[in-house]
Amino acid sequence: MSCLHRRPKRTKSQEQVFQEHVKKVAQENGKRLGLEGDADLQFLLVGGELIKIRSSSWKKTRFYKLQEDCKTMWHESRRTFKSNQTFSIDDIDSVRNGRQSEGLQKYTEPTVEECCFSIIFKGRKKNLDLMAANAEEAKQWVNGLEKIISNMRNLSRQQKSEHWIFNCMRKADKNDDNKMTLKELKHFLRQINVEVDDTYAAELFAKCDKSNSGSLEGSEIKHFYDLLTHREEIDVIYANYAQTAGQMSVKDLMNFLLNEQKEQVSMDDALRLIEKYELDETAKQKKHMTKDGFLMYLHQEEGSILNPAHKEVYQDMSQPLNHYYISSSHNTYLMEDQLKGPSSTEAYIRALMKSCRCVELDCWDGANGEPVIYHGYTLTSKVLFKDVIKAIKDYAFKTSEYPVILSLENHCTLDQQKLMAQHMCSILGSALITQPLGDTMPTGFPSPEELKGRFLIKGKRLNKLDAVFNNNSSVEDDSVSEEDEAADTKENGQKAKAKKSKIKLAKVLSDLVLYCKSVHFNGFEHAKDNQAFYEMSSFKESKAFNLAETSATAYVHHNMDKLSRIYPAGSRTDSSNYNPVPMWNVGCQIVALNFQTPSKEMDLNQGRFLPNGICGYVLKPEYQRDLSSQFNPNTLTKGPWLKRKIFHVMVISAQQLPKINKDKHKSIVDPLVRVELCGVPADTVSKETHHIENNGFNPMWNENFQFDIHVPDLVMVRFIVEDYDSTSHNDLIGQYCLPLTSIQNGYRHVPLLTKRGDVICSAGLFLHLMLLDAQ
Repeated sequence: MSCLHRRPKRTKSQEQVFQEHVKKVAQENGKRLGLEGDADLQFLLVGGELIKIRSSSWKKTRFYKLQEDCKTMWHESRRTFKSNQTFSIDDIDSVRNGRQSEGLQKYTEPTVEECCFSIIFKGRKKNLDLMAANAEEAKQWVNGLEKIISNMRNLSRQQKSEHWIFNCMRKADKNDDNKMTLKELKHFLRQINVEVDDTYAAELFAKCDKSNSGSLEGSEIKHFYDLLTHREEIDVIYANYAQTAGQMSVKDLMNFLLNEQKEQVSMDDALRLIEKYELDETAKQKKHMTKDGFLMYLHQEEGSILNPAHKEVYQDMSQPLNHYYISSSHNTYLMEDQLKGPSSTEAYIRALMKSCRCVELDCWDGANGEPVIYHGYTLTSKVLFKDVIKAIKDYAFKTSEYPVILSLENHCTLDQQKLMAQHMCSILGSALITQPLGDTMPTGFPSPEELKGRFLIKGKRLNKLDAVFNNNSSVEDDSVSEEDEAADTKENGQKAKAKKSKIKLAKVLSDLVLYCKSVHFNGFEHAKDNQAFYEMSSFKESKAFNLAETSATAYVHHNMDKLSRIYPAGSRTDSSNYNPVPMWNVGCQIVALNFQTPSKEMDLNQGRFLPNGICGYVLKPEYQRDLSSQFNPNTLTKGPWLKRKIFHVMVISAQQLPKINKDKHKSIVDPLVRVELCGVPADTVSKETHHIENNGFNPMWNENFQFDIHVPDLVMVRFIVEDYDSTSHNDLIGQYCLPLTSIQNGYRHVPLLTKRGDVICSAGLFLHLMLLDAQ
C-alpha cells in the first residue's frame, strides 16, 4: 500500500503547534456561532464514544466528535478505505431525544430510553440511531447539536457566507500552515465554484501579497476575502443614495426605502434599521449607514423577497374550514415510490413537520389482529396502524397548531376496524373530534381557529350527521360502497368492474366521521340538491382537471360550501405529481400530493403554504368564497378577480451557488436563471436569462423581464437556477417559490432551496422586482 499518498508524520513540536491552531480555529468558529465558551459545544469538540444501532444484532461502538469548523461531525468507520467519515451539520433536519425513531423503538428496550437519541437527516439519508453511556451524556450530545443547528439557522446570510468561505479557505490550506500559496488559492477558488484563468489568479494573488513572501497570511488573507466578496452591484445602488459625506444618512436611507423598495416608512423606521444593522459605531452615532451596514440590511428579512408580515399567521382564521387551501399529502406512509418503497412512521413525521394538515392512511388487516398501513396489492412494506397514530399525535402540532385531517382508506374487516377506532380514541384522546361542536345540528364547517389542536377523521359514515342529535343510534354495522380512490386503484390493477365493491363498516369507526364524510360524486347539480355540507368527494386528477376545464364556475361554487379532495392517478406508480395550480384556481381545498417526491409540483405546494406562518392553511380569495361570484379562471370576464398588473423582474446576480458535481474536482457551474409564473392560464409563462460560463460564485446577468398579470391573487412565482448543459438536461442548482402577493418590491435577496425544499446555506439570488398597476 506504499503507493497511497500519506501526509508526513508531524514531529512532537509540530503536532503541538497544529493542535493549538486547531483549538484557535474552533474558538473563532464557536464565537461566530455565538457559542464562545459554551460547555455543550466544548463537549462535542472533545467528542466521545456512542453505540451506533442498526438492528438487534448490529450495535457497535464508534467515536464521534465535532470538527473545529463547528459544522462537520467526524466519526470513525471500520470499513476499508473509509476510516474517517464526516457529515455536515447543515445536512441534519432535527435531533430527537429518546427512542423516537422506528429503529430505536424496534431494537432497544424501554429501560434505555434516556440514553438514546437519533439524528434525522434531510432528504433520503437514513437516520442515525445512537446510544450514549448515560442519560447525562445523551442530553449533552442533543443539547450541543441542537444549539449549533439553531444558531447556524439564525445566522444572517452574510454570516453564513463568511463562515463558509473561511472554512473553504481552511480546507484549501493543504499543509495546515495557516498561509495560502498561489496553488492553494487556485484550489480554493475551484472549491467555491469559480473557474479562473491562471493570469487572473496570479494578479489577484500579487495584489494581496503585500509582503512579497509568495504566500498570503493574516491581513493579506482578509484583503483577499474583501476583494473576492466585493459586490459591484451593491456599490452602484449605495452610491446613488449615499448623499451625506459618502454615507447614507437617515434621510438618504428613507429615500431609498420609499423610492426603490416602495415601502411606506418614516424617518423613525429608517433610524431603526440603522440601529439594528449598522456595524460601525462611529457611523451609528452619526445616525449614518455604511455600505457594510446597508449590505447587512439587504441580507436580513427586511431585505428579503418574502414580505416579513407574511412570515406569521396574518390571515383571518375564523372562516369555515372549506374557505382555505389545506396542505395535503397523498400516500403519506411512503418514503419512496408506491410499488416497492418502504412504509414508515418517519414519512408521517416529515410531512407533519412541513405543516401538512391532511394525511392519508391506507388501512388493511394485519397479522395478530392488528391493522397495518401500506399500499395494498404491492410490495411496499407495512407499518402498524397504532404506531402511525402515535407518531401523528406526537408530531401533529409541532409546527402548526391548526387541525389535522386523517383521511382513512379502509380495507379492514370489522374486528380490525373496531381496533382502529379504539386506537384513535385512546391515543389521540380529547384532541380527537368525536362530537360536532355546539349543541345543535351544524349548518356549516367550524373554523381552523375553533379546531386548533384537534383531529378530524375523513372516511365513510353509515348515516347522516343529524342522527347524532336525534338519539337515533339504532344503526348497526352495515355495508357501504368503498372509497372512490380504492376503487380506482383496484381498477388500475384489475379489469374495471361494472359495480363498485361494498365493504362492511363498523359503527364505532363510522361514528368518528363527522365533518368529512366520503361520498361518491354524481355531478354538481346532484351535489347541490342532495349533498350536505359535510359530505365530500374525492376526485382522481383526470376527472378533476376535466371538470376544472369544462365546468370551472360550477366547481368554484361547489367548493364554496363543500370540501373537495384531489388525488394523483393510480398510474403514477413512481409517485410523481400533477400540477396543483389548476385545482387551487377552482377553489379545491385538499389537493393531495406525494410529499415524498421532489418535483416542481412540490415546490409550488411549499411556496403556496409559505406565507401565513407556514401553518398549512391559506385563506382562498374572496371571489372563491362569495356565492354571487361568477369567477372562471379560463375565460376571465370582468369581476373583482381581474386586477391587471405589470410585473417587472430584473435578474441582477447570484452568490455562492453550490457545485453540482462535488466529486469532479474541476466541475464549475454555468448558471442561468428562469422565472416561472403559474396561475390562471393567461398568467402561466416563463422567461430565462442567458447562461454564464464557469462562475457559480458571483455571476451577474442584469437581465430585465416584464410579465402582464390578470389575476394576481392566484399567481405563484418560481425562481429556478440551473447549470446549463448544451448536450443534456440542465441540472437544478436551486429554486424558490412563493405567491406573487407575498413578494416585496425593490432590491431583494432570494434564498435558494434544494430540490427537496431545504435551504442552501450561503447561496442566493439578487433581484429588482416591481409590481405595478397596468395603465
